Amino acid sequence: MREPTAGGIIFRHVAGSDDIEILLIQDAKNRWTIPKGHIEPGETAKQTAAREIGEEAGLQNVDMLGWLGKIDFQYRRQEKLVLMSTQVYLVRARGDTSQIRKEEWMNGIRWFRFGEALDTIEYDDIGKLMLLARKKIRQENY
Repeated sequence: MREPTAGGIIFRHVAGSDDIEILLIQDAKNRWTIPKGHIEPGETAKQTAAREIGEEAGLQNVDMLGWLGKIDFQYRRQEKLVLMSTQVYLVRARGDTSQIRKEEWMNGIRWFRFGEALDTIEYDDIGKLMLLARKKIRQENY
């Protein structure tokens, strides 16, 4: 069974510094990850990422800056093997980024300094994309 999903590595600049912060959510099993969700019929992966960021974090004012990569992993759900494929985008939060809010099913949501986010993220593949994101932010001067 296949589950196509999409999400984003969301960043904001730290005032008065060259550092960035990354927004992570804590799922119901206490794992820190990025906002992401299932691609709905008729929706592109990029549209899904923007929608999920709005739903899961309450951030509507974002710039979808580009595609970072795809992560594939498998897990068992009851008797079925599920192949989840997640398209990940680089996303800049704009405006009042302090007004994040979590959905009920989440255990947490917060901004982390980049190094702390890298140490906290539960999934190595997302960590690798976070490093790519930081490189793109610096190269493109986002």
